Amino acid sequence: MAEYSAKDVAELRRRTGAGILDCRQALQENEGDIEAAGRWLVEQGKISAGKRADRERAEGAVAVVIDDNRGAIVALECETDFVAKSAEFVQLVDELAAELAAGGEEALAAQRERVEKLAVTSKENVALGETVRFVAAEGAVLDSYLHIQNGRGVNAVLVEIEGGGHELAHDIAVHIAFTRPEYLRREDVPAERVEAERQTAEAIARNEGKPEQALAKIVEGRLNGWFKERVLLEQPYVRDEKRTIKDLLGSAELRRFAQVVVGT
Repeated sequence: MAEYSAKDVAELRRRTGAGILDCRQALQENEGDIEAAGRWLVEQGKISAGKRADRERAEGAVAVVIDDNRGAIVALECETDFVAKSAEFVQLVDELAAELAAGGEEALAAQRERVEKLAVTSKENVALGETVRFVAAEGAVLDSYLHIQNGRGVNAVLVEIEGGGHELAHDIAVHIAFTRPEYLRREDVPAERVEAERQTAEAIARNEGKPEQALAKIVEGRLNGWFKERVLLEQPYVRDEKRTIKDLLGSAELRRFAQVVVGT
């Protein structure tokens, strides 16, 4: 018979919120091992995993890792800032990003138990959020930027550039962190979204009483301004607004970028 004490039962209850009888059974099934008992409660559906999963994950931490020609971003989400900035939480998201960069989705999936364990010990709805992995093309470089707030990453950017160096890639990653573009180039914007914005711009111009003969030019100007806010290559560079990101790149090509933001 497994040996465990009333103190062990109390500790398992503290960690999981499970009932006394369920905690006793879990410890019995796992030879008094509290960590294993916590996982058993999750697997058996004995704790309020369902209720926890329904709670909003409004906080979290994000990490970005570059390993040679491979890069990854991983977001780990939770309910409170208190848990998100804890050393255990931050360390886990860093390690998950490293696993994804090195081994891909399969390697990340193998870490599922660690995420579940943290959910049990923190008594919060903890789950993986958005994940991104780049494998750079031959001759291309990867660089990144991570904005840290209260000891944890909250805004991660990964950039792949061909025909340019790490300094250029990093400068663009920093720019992306602050401007948060939605698209790389104008052609990437869905046609239906462009048309909806065009119609909105025209309706506003008409409501302002603009002359009919000037509408087309006014709408086009406003649409161009809308693109500059959302399309990376058309944005004014944050450190020199007289130049666009396309100007900054020169002969280099920005192949792709990714940005993951949490807790804001």
